[in-house]
Order: sequence, then structure tokens, then C-alpha cells
Amino acid sequence: MALLFTLQSRRSATVAELAQALGVSPRTMHRDLAALQAAGVPLWTETGRYGGVRLVEGWRTRLDGLTAREAVALFAMGAPRALAELGLGAAVAGAHAKVTATLPAPLRDQARQVAQRFHLDAPRWFRPAEDTAHLAELAKAVWEETRLRVRYRPSGAEREVERTLDPLGLVLKAGVWYLVARVEKSIRTYRVARMTNVEPLTERTERPEDFDLARWWAESSARFERSLRRLPVRVKLSPAGVRALATVLDAELAAAALDGARPTTDGWTEAVVEFEAPDVAVGQLLALGTEVEVLEPASVRQEFAAVARRIAERHGG
Repeated sequence: MALLFTLQSRRSATVAELAQALGVSPRTMHRDLAALQAAGVPLWTETGRYGGVRLVEGWRTRLDGLTAREAVALFAMGAPRALAELGLGAAVAGAHAKVTATLPAPLRDQARQVAQRFHLDAPRWFRPAEDTAHLAELAKAVWEETRLRVRYRPSGAEREVERTLDPLGLVLKAGVWYLVARVEKSIRTYRVARMTNVEPLTERTERPEDFDLARWWAESSARFERSLRRLPVRVKLSPAGVRALATVLDAELAAAALDGARPTTDGWTEAVVEFEAPDVAVGQLLALGTEVEVLEPASVRQEFAAVARRIAERHGG
């Protein structure tokens, strides 16, 4: 079935290309192609330098070979809100209807039953949805590989800027949409909600041949997080503070701090936590209350004590 769907998605492919795509040997691929032909799938084989294997034009299969796990994946992949924002809500509903119509009854019921037990809700708590009025236009430009002229208000800026972009992909992160685009010779990220105008252009996008959206996003996100955490703060944590650290900080940040921690003679634990800035360190560590002591830098320790005194004074302490 994987081979069949691969052939349906490509106009033509060599045996070596199909074998590589599906992780099998060329010999196994020859056997699988023969098995498809024996099952009545019309394959057309062309020899020569530019030859390959392809399905007869216009032929499509029904989905009776879909496994239970594959059907569940189609029904449960969800993210209906995100897909609707991209202008694909009707397409997803149509795809589900077609899959439903072709699945055997027992498999259809099982897929629906399992899919009803899982739901993806991407946005974070207590945050209103951002304005994504231009998202469908951006998605169209990404898909059709056409350039865009956008007006954009950078974070903290009073004035808008205008940019001509080569859109490369869209990313949904914690309920926020970002456009990854090439501008001049660099690749940058733009928050969709900060775009005030989007104008499609007629020029084609210049897309780097080796660009991989998922890999680039992972590397870019890691660089961004590292660039923010430039302030090491040495703290002492009570046993309760150690247990609570992951509830007030990012889980990975807390884990990194505790990996390098050492016990002290009074039963507490000394650790170094990295923060973006002094005010961020004070604000987040205050959530630990009396279960934390800030040791250094002195500026953070002093500000932590000053805020604690103001809290006590306000409450009559």
C-alpha cells in the first residue's frame, strides 16, 4: 500500500528511487512492483536513461487496504482550527468523507471510536486568538511559490516596514502562526499577526534547494532560546523547591539546572539557572517563595530581596 500511494503521488520514479523512499533493497522493490501488477494495478515501465515506473494516467485505487492505525491517524490528525485558518477546512472534511466512504464498516467504526478519544488544542491557556486575517493568502503564496510584498510591524517598533519576501513555509507554535521567508540572502521568521498588509506578486519564489522547513525551524528555535539565556543565576533550593522548579520554569531549563546541581550541608541544593534578564529571573523565582535563596549575581539577589520586602510591607509584614 505504501508503494501504491508513493506511485500515486509521483508522476514517475525509478526502481532505485522507490527503494530508497520506502527503505528496501532494489531487489525487494522489483518483487513488490511485480506483486502490484499481479494484483491488477496497471503499471507502465519505461526503459532508458530517463525511464521509470508510473501508474497508468488517471488510475486511482480505493482505500480498502488502509490499516486501522493508518485510518485512525487520518481521523485523529485533527488540528481542525489550524487547518481552517489555512483555508483547508473544507478540504479536510472532504478527505474524511472520502475515507469514510471507502473503509469497511468495522474499520470505519474503530477509527471513529479511537479518534474521539484524542484531540489537539494548540493555543495556550488564557490567550485570545491572534489576528490571522492574511493567513490564507500566505498559505497560497507558500504553496504556489510566489513572492509577496508585506507591511509588517516588528516587535517594539512604532512604524511599519515593507519587505519583499520569498515565502518558504508556515509554522504554528503554541497557537501562534509564523511565516518563514527568505529576504535578500537570509532566512527569517515573521509573526503573521504583525502583518498589516499582504500583496501577492507575479515573480516566482527563489527557494533554496536544500531547505527543509522542520529542520530549519528546530535549529532556529534552539538558537533563539540559547540567545535569550545569557544570565546565569546561582540559587539554593529546599527539597520542596527542587520538586517545584519544573512547575515555575520551562521543563528543559529546570532539568538542565538540576543536572548540574550539588547538595549543601544544610540539606538544600545549589544550582545554576539561566535566564534572559534580571527581571525575568526575579519574577519567575518569586513563585518558589521561601523555598529558594538567590546567591548571585548580587544585582538579582538585591532585587529579589527588595521585591520580597515590598510584598511583605503591602501585606502588613
